[in-house]
Amino acid sequence: MLALKGHEIRVIDFEILWQTQSKRELWSKRKIFKNVSKIYKNTGITLIRPGIIKIPFIDYISMMLSHWKEIRLQTSQFNPDVILSFGVVAYLAGRAAKKNRIPFVYYWIDVSHRLIPFKFLRPTGWMVERRAIKLASRVLTINKKLREYVIKMGAPPARTRVLTAGIDFGQFDPNLSGDQILKQYELSDKDVVLFFMGWLYQFSGLKEVVAELAKLNDRHVKLLIVGEGDAYHELQEMQEELGLQDRLILAGRRPYREIPLFIAAADICLLPAYPTETIMQDIVPIKMYEYMAMKKTVVATRLPGVVKEFGEGNGVVYVDRPEDTVQKALEIIQDGNLQELGAKARKFAQRYNWERIANEFELILQKAVRENKKCPPSGKAAPHMIE
Repeated sequence: MLALKGHEIRVIDFEILWQTQSKRELWSKRKIFKNVSKIYKNTGITLIRPGIIKIPFIDYISMMLSHWKEIRLQTSQFNPDVILSFGVVAYLAGRAAKKNRIPFVYYWIDVSHRLIPFKFLRPTGWMVERRAIKLASRVLTINKKLREYVIKMGAPPARTRVLTAGIDFGQFDPNLSGDQILKQYELSDKDVVLFFMGWLYQFSGLKEVVAELAKLNDRHVKLLIVGEGDAYHELQEMQEELGLQDRLILAGRRPYREIPLFIAAADICLLPAYPTETIMQDIVPIKMYEYMAMKKTVVATRLPGVVKEFGEGNGVVYVDRPEDTVQKALEIIQDGNLQELGAKARKFAQRYNWERIANEFELILQKAVRENKKCPPSGKAAPHMIE
């Protein structure tokens, strides 16, 4: 949305799924993609993917080197007004920004070091994040719990701010029909459809949900999962071993434009992640807002970040363990509370409008530029680089 307002944006990314989705090669060359966007056309956004050595563990080391080279190249050639970082390589972006007197904004949508697949590297990632925070002109967080976290990490409270995720209400319309999805996956009006979407982490709680599903005698209770990830093959094995071919539907990865239709087809949406898992302590998955915008009741484990963000009485019903989500969902339906809870969820989600958030984001970036005394000439849109 910033690009559509006239800002020039360059993105540097990392091919995190290279082991399963790219061609077999030892080394990938630097690639440039034009007009990249999940939703909008002709955004003008340029995505740059530096080359890496495609060997597990070595890929991360080579990524740090190739990203550092690319950041320096873009800083000199593109000459951005502001540099924005979302990940653990923020320190590299922050160093380049400081050297070139460019404001650096560090946006926390996750605790990145906890996602490093090699546990022995996570303490190093934590130290890098702390140093990056000290380089930042602004530290933004996607929810309140993360703001508390970055302040504990050393971010001055006055330089931190919550900038939440948003909803495109044109796409996530509760009046959409899920009939197309129901027909495609042979689901009937008699079925109770529980839904989950997203990356299938081992700690997502889905294996426990599937085990509970298998214990039910009611074969009309179905679990529809959209996504791929670490636990996908294990879920396939459970589907076969437990005889759940008609009750556990693994749709795999689907285009983003189809996601509202999948949610429309659901009766209740789930977030059954382990509340004790460190990675999940401070985050609020964006899917929560999308579920709620579609007027769906959400059954979630009592994750601290989620509880702090949504509280009680806003369409989110909490359980203590992933194993409890199926039974709680059935209780909600039996008690006749589904519509009331869904309406509360939609009402809460309406404050998270992408257009409002994009405008707020623009003001934050423009203020950072002004304070850095690098304001562009009047009438010229400020270019940004996102790393």
